[in-house]
Amino acid sequence: MKITFLGTGTSQGVPVIGCRCEVCQSSDERDKRLRTSAMIECDDMRIVIDAGPDFREQMLRTGVRTLDAILLTHEHKDHTGGLDDVRAFNFVDFPTIRPIDIYATHRTAEVVRKDFDYAFVSNKYIGVPEMRLHEFDPKKDFEVKGLSITPIRGHHSERFEVTGFRIGKMAYLTDFKQLMEGEIEKLRGVELLVVNALRFEPHYSHFCVEEALDLISKVKPRKAYLTHLSHTIGLHAQSENKLPEGVSLAYDRLSVEI
Repeated sequence: MKITFLGTGTSQGVPVIGCRCEVCQSSDERDKRLRTSAMIECDDMRIVIDAGPDFREQMLRTGVRTLDAILLTHEHKDHTGGLDDVRAFNFVDFPTIRPIDIYATHRTAEVVRKDFDYAFVSNKYIGVPEMRLHEFDPKKDFEVKGLSITPIRGHHSERFEVTGFRIGKMAYLTDFKQLMEGEIEKLRGVELLVVNALRFEPHYSHFCVEEALDLISKVKPRKAYLTHLSHTIGLHAQSENKLPEGVSLAYDRLSVEI
């Protein structure tokens, strides 16, 4: 199994429009972060977690021509805003049309149907994205073409729930502020844990670095990466040195074999 970090930034990305801080002006490619997303490749299957506004650019950077499914963590636009661009995968082998399977909780699926209503009407116009929307129960495991996936439930804030995913020995959590009771047990035994850490200072709706490290210390993976990083995390080269052994800042286009 391989995970490729397609994007590791927040909803604004890094650099932030109009910002003149040292991170946003950095020439280090590791400080340039598209909106958070990841691609999982296992055997002949390719799954993307979240498709935000940078989805098109992220897919072009990978050079892939096929995609089996997209898993959505929640309904916010920095995680769903690029779904229209699945059209490219639908028609890459035209005249064969290949719909893309989208997996989401009921709440997230409702938002997708609203925001992309033209893709779900009975009388579609030619060229709309072809999406097969599957609702999963976040309390139960589900399968994507035979691959077992365990949802990890959490809160983004008091208003919003969010879902992480465990796939084999890897788990991916983004936009978490709190895990629901008992969910840590589902992470036991993972070798690679990816978890959000917005910045070093506390935040009301995202893990900060200290909170992410606390979760990592409880799960005890062989390796952990922090993602969904804002420009206030500091320069990659400097902030990386502040982390304990076995924990690193993820960066765009990093690939890790599991």
